[in-house]
Amino acid sequence: MKEIFDVVIIGGGMVGAAVACGLGDSPLKVAVVEALPPEPFASGQPHDLRVSALSIASKNILATVGAWDGVVNRRLCPFRRMRVWEKAGDTEFCSDDIHYSELGYIVENRITQLALLERLQAFANISLMCPATIERIDYYPGKPSEVVLDDGRVLSAALLVAADGGQSRVRQTVGLGVTSWDYDQHALVIYIETAYGQQDITWQRFVPTGPQAFLPLTGHFGSIVWYHSPDEVKRLKALSPDALKGELMAAFPECLGQVEKVLGTASFPLKRQHAQHYVKSGVALVGDAAHTINPLAGQGVNIGLLDAAALAQVLVEAAKQGRDVGDITVLKRYERLRRHENLKMMTVMDVFYQVFSNDVLPVKFLRNLGLGLAERVLPAKHIVMRNAMGLAGNLPKLAKGEPII
Repeated sequence: MKEIFDVVIIGGGMVGAAVACGLGDSPLKVAVVEALPPEPFASGQPHDLRVSALSIASKNILATVGAWDGVVNRRLCPFRRMRVWEKAGDTEFCSDDIHYSELGYIVENRITQLALLERLQAFANISLMCPATIERIDYYPGKPSEVVLDDGRVLSAALLVAADGGQSRVRQTVGLGVTSWDYDQHALVIYIETAYGQQDITWQRFVPTGPQAFLPLTGHFGSIVWYHSPDEVKRLKALSPDALKGELMAAFPECLGQVEKVLGTASFPLKRQHAQHYVKSGVALVGDAAHTINPLAGQGVNIGLLDAAALAQVLVEAAKQGRDVGDITVLKRYERLRRHENLKMMTVMDVFYQVFSNDVLPVKFLRNLGLGLAERVLPAKHIVMRNAMGLAGNLPKLAKGEPII
């Protein structure tokens, strides 16, 4: 039995669900296909290991599509300050400096996804198919594609949106290539309970072996990200909680405070990947399907949500004009809005990583000079803060056309 849709979104994670919510109450008939529903939230649950530092732009996107209340009503940790330093240089950013109440929010990925999936079910033009397993994808350039589910349903789509992650099945099926490389580091994520109460600062220190970062969570909890060689991350991850706690206390700065308990760990390799094109006739890539970025500044989810907002804006405007949302000329507008912006962010993160991973004396001098200038030159400092908050560049519009600032 064939069901006809204007847009079929493959992947109901944060970015895919955000695209769907951005298309809510539009003239478009939309389906979201997601393999696994997220676990329901309960206030007494431990924090998830997978968290993101949502920017002010991301918060505004979620608020515009009606999902932010679903985050606030569950759990989040605002942060007002952000500190970056190494042995000879130091700078701290504070939201008060640019008259914002926060710089961003640490939110568990599952909570953001739950809030978006809950919101999209309020839209009559959106169908959520979850859990659903895809048997195959039949791509027909210039004609509607078909997504065949294992229960026999066939979804016809004028536009396929690939929101299915870095190993995107959609991207591979339609033949959109990527450029990628691995960094020679892994990241170890450690969920901890600290002696400190609720904190409002996120920080990152650079040492010769790689960055060390802290993200505050609600209450006496936090998330540590420890970048190191693959072998060392493997060794650390294999330690008992008490032994790992000892390593943390020995290696991390005093501002971490006393670690009371190590509650969980996860690790992943650092990799950069960028699709050579974001669109093809009847196909658009968003989020990790289009790009994976060095996680140093936590911008991966944020640029993915900007993708979602831009694509929704382009599709709604095209639909109101009576245009085919799968037409390549429509989709090229989305690519122009996002690919260059994402490439700029990826390049900045790469330069940042290379500069702070380098012990050559002239490079050390220049980076320390840069940190000192960022601390003392207020206009430069404010520009850095607005970029980190997602409030610079070519911002998309949603809903009634207001910019997301």
